Amino acid sequence: MISHALTSAPPQSRPPRPGWRWLAPLFGTRGNTVLSLVGLAAIAAAAPSVLRWAVLDAVFVGTREDCQAAAGACWAFVSAKLSFFLFGFYPPELRWRPALAVLVIAVLIGASLLPRFWRPALLLAWLLGATVAVVLMMGAPTNQWGGLPVSLMVTLAAVLGGLPLGVLLALGRRSRELPFIRLACVVWIEVVRGVPLISILFIVNVMVPLFLPEALTPEKLSRAIIAYALAASAYFAEAVRGGLQGLPATQEEAARALGLSYWKTMGLVILPQGLRIAIPPLANTVISFIKETSLVMAIGLFDLLGTVQLAARDPQWLVTGIEGYLFVGAFYLALCSLTAAYASWLERRSFRNA
Repeated sequence: MISHALTSAPPQSRPPRPGWRWLAPLFGTRGNTVLSLVGLAAIAAAAPSVLRWAVLDAVFVGTREDCQAAAGACWAFVSAKLSFFLFGFYPPELRWRPALAVLVIAVLIGASLLPRFWRPALLLAWLLGATVAVVLMMGAPTNQWGGLPVSLMVTLAAVLGGLPLGVLLALGRRSRELPFIRLACVVWIEVVRGVPLISILFIVNVMVPLFLPEALTPEKLSRAIIAYALAASAYFAEAVRGGLQGLPATQEEAARALGLSYWKTMGLVILPQGLRIAIPPLANTVISFIKETSLVMAIGLFDLLGTVQLAARDPQWLVTGIEGYLFVGAFYLALCSLTAAYASWLERRSFRNA
């Protein structure tokens, strides 16, 4: 009977070869096979037209007349306006200053992503680097700042300013000994998350000058940075709170039983584990605010997307600007993809070393 059962058992399918393992989900079932074939057919049908428009019939160097005479993309518009895309109205002869400032911040960001540099000296490096970057940018008035530096400053304000505030808000919302603090944190988080970000921008941009004397009123860019940091704090708070909720209560009870104070318990036991769990939602929040920097156009600031829109209105070109939008879209896609990939790597590393 055993031999009959062995001979009658259905043959097991061979596992896919390592080189073709990624194809298994595409053709594993009849439905997946049909969808995959339809998708491949659509790509094959559209690819020649896209290739012809983007490469074969495109104009990479030339003028508006060259673009109008061609049937393809006008990449000459991007090459001619690339400096304006990146730096906006900053004086052309001084654009080495924002370029160097962006390089300094990029080096700091790169160092901050590597665990080997996670030391107190990194904070000092950020203070010095940020000071150098601001001094470099002060070569022109802030109303001439635009493009990549503005996008970078607003994003860093949301992340570096919003995350510490979000951690404090998450701890305050979980507080059992201080009900007033808990209520204040709940109100702040729910109100900020319940209104559009653009409305927060308008409120901070309009209301701050009304309550402060003119000498103490921050400039428009500074007000936008404050608005993004405050708005991001509420989203980061919920992501951190979700990570803390995933920990058993015995972790905190055991730490307090060993005589650790509340802040030592949070800093040494609870937060390291909670932040590890919260890496995916934290990365999602960072990606969201990377893309939402374009909302600063509503208050008269021009980030990378805003400078592309302005360049498309140049009477010397008068093009559709779709090539510029494709350029900035590719930039944001690459940046967000790198952020997601880094978050995945950090999550695997943190759980592997736990």
